[in-house]
Amino acid sequence: MTPQPGGEVTQLLSDARQGAPGAHDQLFSIVYTELRRTAANYMRRERGDHTLQATALVHEAYMQLVDQTRVNWQSRAHFFGVAAQLMRRILVDHARNQGAQKRGGNAQVLSIEDNIGIASIPEVAFDELDEALNRLQALDPDQAKLVELRFFGGLTVEEAAEVMGISTATVEREWRMARAWLHHQLTATRPKNT
Repeated sequence: MTPQPGGEVTQLLSDARQGAPGAHDQLFSIVYTELRRTAANYMRRERGDHTLQATALVHEAYMQLVDQTRVNWQSRAHFFGVAAQLMRRILVDHARNQGAQKRGGNAQVLSIEDNIGIASIPEVAFDELDEALNRLQALDPDQAKLVELRFFGGLTVEEAAEVMGISTATVEREWRMARAWLHHQLTATRPKNT
């Protein structure tokens, strides 16, 4: 993430929530580049023929973010953490809609090896990963959030540590544990190669 003064973004989030004139435009100009980079990082990991573009993903996520009138934005990190979560939801919904439109429900697949670093599972259906993340959320919300930030948000270890308010060492440890848990979940139901 491009370093921005956290106080400026936090103040603009508060101003926008209160309906201050020009606050949405000012906020958008500050966070757009960062949101676009995050979306582009994620979309680079997708199939080449993906029908949702990074710009559309940013605009849809941003509209949902600023429409959150009941959210009391605590900080810039809180904003970008929620942005990563919204991008995940948008991409999952898009994948489900695309699969439902195709006869036979061709599931959208992702490269797990490239995106999460699980080499023994080259590809997984988007829905399958989403279900596994929902199970992880029930067991360990922090690890699920970390996967969301790193995978769907494209954040580095340092950026995820900032958003979550924890050390980079903790992020690295939790990331290893989350990947191991996902590996187990995503391989448990697959047929064994014999």
